[in-house]
Amino acid sequence: MERGWLLGERFFFCLILHLLLQGRGDTFTINCSGFDQHGVDPAAFQEVFDRKAFRPVINYSTPTHVNISFTLSAIVEVDAQLQLMTSLLWVNMAWYNQFIRWNPEECGGMRKLSIAIENLWLPDIYIEEFMDVDPTPKGLMAYVNSEGHIRYDKPMQVISICNLDIFYFPFDEQNCTLTFGSFVYTVENMVLGVDKQVREISNTSQNLIQSKGEWVLLGIHQRTVKMTVDTDQYDQIIFYVAIRRRPSHYVINLLVPSSFLVAIDALSFYLPAESEIRAPCKMTLLLGYNVFLLMMNDLLPDSGTPLISVYFALCLSLMVLSLLETIFITYLLHLATTQPPPMPRWLHSLLLHGTSPMKCCPTVTQKGTKGLGLTPSHLSGLKDPMELVGKVPGPQEAELNGCSGSIKAQPEDKAQKQHLVGLWVQFSHTMDILLFRIYLLFMATSVITVMVLWST
Repeated sequence: MERGWLLGERFFFCLILHLLLQGRGDTFTINCSGFDQHGVDPAAFQEVFDRKAFRPVINYSTPTHVNISFTLSAIVEVDAQLQLMTSLLWVNMAWYNQFIRWNPEECGGMRKLSIAIENLWLPDIYIEEFMDVDPTPKGLMAYVNSEGHIRYDKPMQVISICNLDIFYFPFDEQNCTLTFGSFVYTVENMVLGVDKQVREISNTSQNLIQSKGEWVLLGIHQRTVKMTVDTDQYDQIIFYVAIRRRPSHYVINLLVPSSFLVAIDALSFYLPAESEIRAPCKMTLLLGYNVFLLMMNDLLPDSGTPLISVYFALCLSLMVLSLLETIFITYLLHLATTQPPPMPRWLHSLLLHGTSPMKCCPTVTQKGTKGLGLTPSHLSGLKDPMELVGKVPGPQEAELNGCSGSIKAQPEDKAQKQHLVGLWVQFSHTMDILLFRIYLLFMATSVITVMVLWST
């Protein structure tokens, strides 16, 4: 009987001790009496500080929920060659520490205080695209409320890798990603969430970086994924940062001067074909355009082939073709005024059908010879235009005609030779107009194609 009583007393004692120990493990209320009179006592939080090496949960099978958000305060630089984006972020993290709790009424109404992060457990959140050492300053503080909720904000200069597509430079839009995740903790130990609505994150960031720098923030989008490594899964939150380049600087310094030079080159076609200044003018424009490209080369991206480089190559090609056309027309005019060859029948017929029959011969002959300043010395030694129909007088026939016939035929020969010169001059002018129209058509097609590609 006495032995049974002792066993019952021992069992009751063990049960009370177990309940006391269990209550001690579940209750972590910090004694903050006197905080309102003597300030915060570090000894009251010493037990919490000693646990900073461990995840702050009572039951270690319970995952810690960490909510993440950030504010994009500036886009410092976007390096197209290295494919890097440098930005300034204000990263916000919030989680719950089950070992911190106090009664605000016993602490003089104190509901929130700041604690140095060196004394607290911090989630090992990193940015996957980060390409530099984390420059987070030391000595930052975290806010802790009476329920154990911790909020930690830190500024960061993030140099992140970004897949840049510069084909539409300077009207390009880029989409860079910032992926937040944990190095160590799997989904069984840490679950990631978003502290703010992504629309609020986007609006706040747009208000902060409005009209600053070269880039404009279009918006921020978010997606939560799970990354699988072997048999483990890790929570990740991916933020998509859409940015657009301000093109005004490049339009003023690149596109406008290039367009002016090409326009002047096109207008130089209105200089007379017989003028000696057309070819030097085009050569000067071509040289100036090459100097312009060399001076503006620093403004172009170093990697890839943007559409603006194709546009510059087209403009340079058009100016070269324009100069070649001028050289060809000048050669035709020189040939017409020195030693015009017989004009083939098909070319003569084509020229007659392509121009007005009533004004072709007399007007072109008179205008062409007067405009070129032709004199009898220019016409000496020219062949008979009757060779157009293919009959050339032989030497025996010339001897039978005699000297008197030659003297009578001299005025007719000069008229026929002037007529032949006029035909070749008219052909040169017709070719000049035709090539000029082809030049304008090719230039308009190229410019419209580039503009359509830029607009898409």
